[in-house]
Amino acid sequence: MENLAHSEPLAALPAAKRSSTWRDLREWLDLLRAHNQLKLIDAPVDLDEELSAVTYLAAQQETSPALLFRNIAGDRLGASVLTNMLGASKERYALAVGIDPSLSVTDMIAASRDLMNRRMPPVMIAKSEAPVNEVILRGEDVDLTAFPAPKFWPGDGGPYIGTGDITFTRAPDSSRINVGCYRQMLHGRNRVGMYCSPGKHGRLDREAWWRDGKPCEVVAVYGIDPVLFMVAAQTFNYKLSELEIAGGIMGHPLELTQAELVSLPIPARAEIVIEGLLHPGDTEMEGPLGEFTGYYGNERAKQPVIEVKAIHHRKAPIHTAALMARFPACEIGAYAAIMRSANIMNDLERVGVGGVVSVYAHPAAASGWGMVIVSLKQQHAGHAAQVLALTAQCPAAAYYTKWIIAVDEDVDPTDFNQVMWALSTRCNPIEDLDVLRNTWSTGLDPSQYPPELRPYGSKALINACKPHRSIASFPAATALRKSTYQRVVGRWSELGFAEPAPTLNTFHQD
Repeated sequence: MENLAHSEPLAALPAAKRSSTWRDLREWLDLLRAHNQLKLIDAPVDLDEELSAVTYLAAQQETSPALLFRNIAGDRLGASVLTNMLGASKERYALAVGIDPSLSVTDMIAASRDLMNRRMPPVMIAKSEAPVNEVILRGEDVDLTAFPAPKFWPGDGGPYIGTGDITFTRAPDSSRINVGCYRQMLHGRNRVGMYCSPGKHGRLDREAWWRDGKPCEVVAVYGIDPVLFMVAAQTFNYKLSELEIAGGIMGHPLELTQAELVSLPIPARAEIVIEGLLHPGDTEMEGPLGEFTGYYGNERAKQPVIEVKAIHHRKAPIHTAALMARFPACEIGAYAAIMRSANIMNDLERVGVGGVVSVYAHPAAASGWGMVIVSLKQQHAGHAAQVLALTAQCPAAAYYTKWIIAVDEDVDPTDFNQVMWALSTRCNPIEDLDVLRNTWSTGLDPSQYPPELRPYGSKALINACKPHRSIASFPAATALRKSTYQRVVGRWSELGFAEPAPTLNTFHQD
């Protein structure tokens, strides 16, 4: 494991930004119960489209709870399935990372920046102490068909055991363990297909092993805690350890333990873990799967297969399944928008860009992947253009993002109404739009057709800031006087309003 620089000790962090108190998925579910964020479903539910239909309908509301299905048709293990684990709920994200659920999205992004900059290496514990080793299956006992593997959409290529999952890989010349989230279709008792988009670190690791003529070791986890799931779905610099980032967010080290057959470790407190090998040339037909874009992703095609050598699981395991759909019913929802926004701001700070006030990756734009809004205080000629270009290509935003919009500091990126106002009153399309071509996109982008055109894409850079050359004479925007605002807020309940008064940050300048 690569050792990275450590930030300040946990005790030095403000209480509002300290870590989670839970250690695994089961303890986190107890926390959700205490906050009325978990719905238990004990009526029988079929894995073939029915479970996903219930999830899709329930998750049409951004405030919908996590759903724990405890009566799965045909179950042989006493297993349950958790869906909508995080979804569009910023409150569940806050509970997962240990910050105040009542914070605004902007404040959550700021708090997340601090958490994501911390590092805490994992620790190894003895096999006998690892809850995931309650049951270990090897050889002829390996049978993944006993575990829940939902078919989500009518046009899916088959059941998918890996959606709300994480996968460990490692390059042959590195000690760094990559943690990614890659879809995995069940092919049989000991065979699982693994689709991995071009450019993703897991795919780079796999190809490095294959160039040496060797199989690639894989550890995949199908019942995982929310922080590891969230971190696995983000894009970080290749040198960063997601395991250390996850530990920093949680405020305590992740517990790993030794595997049975591969050299990679396994998460000690996970629910279901497999060990396996990706052999060069071993493929089966995979897909499609209804994806986060709201479309079926990729044509049915041959994809590499994991030969499963061992299974570890807890008794009565909890499977984490992630429905991919249009917002707000997509598992990549509020958490992805908040974490990606924080990650982008951290990238820009590392590059040395000044004046950036806030960033937001809108979850409705293909689960935060499609659009990024950056607000800045313009400091010099070309500042907005610089911020747009660097945002478009920084590690956290380079993948897939199509629309990068710069707005002034008086525009809240999390408020799309304000962004639309800026686009309509400060952007002159003939002068303020640029396009980057042949950028890093995804094989799941339905706008690129035929599929052979993927994963190359393009990015539109939109300057919706006041024109810098005429900023001094640009018309003044209407705004309340601060003293008037404060007086009205002080009388808000007296005036008959039950809800809190809106928060304003921009006021009239005398």
